[in-house]
Amino acid sequence: MSLPLGSSTQSTPSVETMFAQILGAVQKSQTEIAELRQECAELRQANASLERQVREGMQINTYTYNNGRVYGTSGFTTPVPESPQLRAKSPFLSPHYIPPVTPAAPAFHVPSPLGDNSLTPFPCSSRDIPGFYVVIPAGGAGTRLWPLSREGHPKFLLDLTLKGRSLIQATWDRLLPLSSPSRTTVVAGPGHVKSIREQLPDLIPDNLFCEPGPKDSMAAIGLAAAVLQKRDPDAIIGSFAADHMISGDDAFLSAIAEAVEVAKKDYLVTIGIAPSHPSTAFGYIRLGDKLGIKEAPNARLVSSFKEKPDARTAAAYIGTGNYRWNAGMFVTKASVLLDLLNDYKPDVFEGLRKIAEVWDDEAQRQAVLAEVWPGLEKIPIDNAVAEPAATEGKVAVVPATFGWDDVGDFSSLAELLPAEANQPRILGDGSLVLTEQAAGGIVVPGSGRLITCLGVDDLVIVDMPDTLLVTTRARSQEVKRLVKKCRDAGWKTLL
Repeated sequence: MSLPLGSSTQSTPSVETMFAQILGAVQKSQTEIAELRQECAELRQANASLERQVREGMQINTYTYNNGRVYGTSGFTTPVPESPQLRAKSPFLSPHYIPPVTPAAPAFHVPSPLGDNSLTPFPCSSRDIPGFYVVIPAGGAGTRLWPLSREGHPKFLLDLTLKGRSLIQATWDRLLPLSSPSRTTVVAGPGHVKSIREQLPDLIPDNLFCEPGPKDSMAAIGLAAAVLQKRDPDAIIGSFAADHMISGDDAFLSAIAEAVEVAKKDYLVTIGIAPSHPSTAFGYIRLGDKLGIKEAPNARLVSSFKEKPDARTAAAYIGTGNYRWNAGMFVTKASVLLDLLNDYKPDVFEGLRKIAEVWDDEAQRQAVLAEVWPGLEKIPIDNAVAEPAATEGKVAVVPATFGWDDVGDFSSLAELLPAEANQPRILGDGSLVLTEQAAGGIVVPGSGRLITCLGVDDLVIVDMPDTLLVTTRARSQEVKRLVKKCRDAGWKTLL
């Protein structure tokens, strides 16, 4: 039987089908509303935590210094701790030494207002962690701090807070109680080996691993892991950059001790720093589910790693309370890191394995390094193993509450220095800087000549004997562009 003209083989949906579609859409909306309510509840909880922290910190502590002045700070601001071991002062920027000066006011670190007060204190009966090996990658030129930091004398060799210890010395002081000199290693380039040995006289020569050339963090940390795993198959390693500032030793110890416990469960563990502001200079970690490890009550899975965001995205991250800064600290079994490297970057793994096999034979080591090292891929550890491993649930994070700064530019350096109200921060001899109606900013009088400022705010002035830098704090992240221009223009001797 033929169909009438204009009829269709496709029948219109039945009432039951349309009702089912509507019901499905309503259920989807209800699910989305429930998720939104959950996010709001988490945000209210974070706000309540912040209010409690502010309330508890409203008492005023005062500090009196030998100049007779009294300075106050709220209860939740903590003075930057001194290094536990002080030795002779190191050169500030040899041969351009900046004369030491007693700060006019104390330098305080302000912890993040998003610190999670509900974090459980980790019980530490002893500072030493058996079987734990510290790895300190000491690389990079700190181009954003040029001309203060140079390729031959980078920022980790500088005393940027005028406390008598360089950044790498402060890192050594901070980590030494966890591992002792026998389990503390440094990975550095050949141009910095001599200075590191001078600044760290207790560093065991066999624990200074010299990489022939810069290959980024994966090769540096992977080299240390391969050598240490050959020395101790059960080694747990922790990687901590040589040029970061940390305040709050107890909180730092607690976070590392907890990370070691998580690493024993075969996780790659990172430390998540509570963000104090929506920074666009750092990567972010999204917190996942709690791991439920009795020995590590605060540990959580890493849901994902996020690249450096724009300002709006960074603010959105902080608003959820579910994100932490990625400080580039990793704790894991050496064997686990090498297994991950074999999974995701087998060529790098194979190259480092060959080097580790002959490391204790000086002659063979140099021959194999010359053959293998130039061909290794230059890649950060985050991109090489952390990010792909996180997608498979193999990466954990310990949220931490200690103060942290990577001293990435002159703006962040200025925050670490004391200053009078509405005055620029001065790194060096304060008698060489005279200002009138000049607020904020940072001045480095490294040449020994007088610097005067009139009616300018938030400037960065770095006056060295061989070059002068003038910019603004707002654009201090872009100093590395000037370094490239200097290189292209033939001024390599100043870099």
